[in-house]
Amino acid sequence: MAKILITSGPTRQYIDPVRYLTNASSGRMGASLAAAALEVGHEVVIVSGPVEVDYPAEANVVPIVSTEEMMDAARQQFEHCDGLIGAAAPCDYRPRRVADSKISKTGEPLLLELVETDDVVATLGAEKGQRWVVGFALETEDHRLRALAKLERKHCDLMVSNGVEAMNALKNTVEVLCPEGAVLARLSGDKADVARGVLGLMDERLIRARR
Repeated sequence: MAKILITSGPTRQYIDPVRYLTNASSGRMGASLAAAALEVGHEVVIVSGPVEVDYPAEANVVPIVSTEEMMDAARQQFEHCDGLIGAAAPCDYRPRRVADSKISKTGEPLLLELVETDDVVATLGAEKGQRWVVGFALETEDHRLRALAKLERKHCDLMVSNGVEAMNALKNTVEVLCPEGAVLARLSGDKADVARGVLGLMDERLIRARR
């Protein structure tokens, strides 16, 4: 069996002590993947942003808030794992400057200067060595093309492509893509069933193949 790191949920990038940038990720896909992995006997570590879902009690959960914290925690945990499933939706941008106190209304437009955050999956993918990495690509258009581009750029062994309708939803529809560009599977249904399908492909192509 494998020890699997799963990143899950959103991150928050604070603008001031009260307000932050985030997204609608619920953590349900990460929780479903963790449950599916535990069902077949794998050990699971979850690095999760703020969510309201319950993760399986058997999983080791490392809570974080920001993308920077997710990077640090995931990097630390990945050292002791066989592979990574990057199911989180970390913020891609953060404010260049975070205000020390709450920003007051002035009646004028508020301009925020945003800079990119580091890419967690791409960073760990570049450092994976003999370990494997499964990424998730959520796009609003050109799903497959963009997912394949991310697969290559992030050094992934598989990429799970889905649409924006998956965020904060109970169901999901995905394509699982391999580095050769083929669609290995199209999965649709409750996130628990989709997660079992993804884990089955991972077990066949990545986990058992490397024993």
